[in-house]
Amino acid sequence: MPLVTTTEMFKKAYTGGYAVGAFNVNNMEIVQGIVEAANELHSPVILQASSGARKYANSAYLKHLVEAAVETSDIPIALHLDHGADFEICKACVDTGFTSVMIDASSRSFEDNVAVSKQVAEYAHEHGVVVEAELGTLGGVEDDVKVDHDKAMYTDPDQVEEFVKRTGVDSLAIAIGTSHGAYKFKPGTKPQLRLDILAEVAKRLPGFPIVLHGSSSVPQEYVRIINENGGKLEDAIGIPEEMLREAAKGAVCKINIDSDLRLGMTAGIRKHFADHPDHFDPRQYLTDGRQNVKDIVNHKILTVLGSDNKA
Repeated sequence: MPLVTTTEMFKKAYTGGYAVGAFNVNNMEIVQGIVEAANELHSPVILQASSGARKYANSAYLKHLVEAAVETSDIPIALHLDHGADFEICKACVDTGFTSVMIDASSRSFEDNVAVSKQVAEYAHEHGVVVEAELGTLGGVEDDVKVDHDKAMYTDPDQVEEFVKRTGVDSLAIAIGTSHGAYKFKPGTKPQLRLDILAEVAKRLPGFPIVLHGSSSVPQEYVRIINENGGKLEDAIGIPEEMLREAAKGAVCKINIDSDLRLGMTAGIRKHFADHPDHFDPRQYLTDGRQNVKDIVNHKILTVLGSDNKA
């Protein structure tokens, strides 16, 4: 089947009490690992490209890698722009075949966020593309998104109805305690998602798909492997997966996962070189990294998202 939008994905997810995984892609091996896992579990999947991925791999390369994945699978796949900074970037992705785009004007004033999100939604809808926007601000670092944790702001439920009505966007990313990047919470702390805010947002926007960014769990196994093989990662813990599963049973239809994939890929490569220091063939060490990506996606689909057999 061709690339699809997230419209039908989200309708089924909302009524079915599960979420669709939105996994960030940067190269062929990551695309392959994600899609192989999703295909085997018969799960819909969203492949998304951030600003960093587009700078590294070029949007055209990413798009054709995703199209190759579509040709070799039989599951619904959407191609999504993650954190589009302005109208021009979103327009460029719409024009080059993305089926979904995110406009992230969450760092601007409410009125400015409304204005640019509406502009993107109007253009995208004219071309059959769906739009995600963000209200509230997540802390952490992801490519060009850098927000100090003390400047992060929870989404105000009192604003969501007006925002969605005035912009016409198709889904809304909210801030309820998740955080971008691998270094979310220090050991000894107790991460908490504000599920009360999520419940209030869902009450204000019945049936409307909600998105969670910054939802990696930071697998300690991969952190340990990296550190044991020359890495120097800081100690950190991620979002508890049981909280994400609870959110997925409600209004959350899309959960973004990026840092876990990077950790898995890096751990696979570092361990490969530790075990085989004489190897120099990228096909050898990238195979191990790709397998870790596949294992992570498999686990997320079965344990966190609940999207297996929903394609």
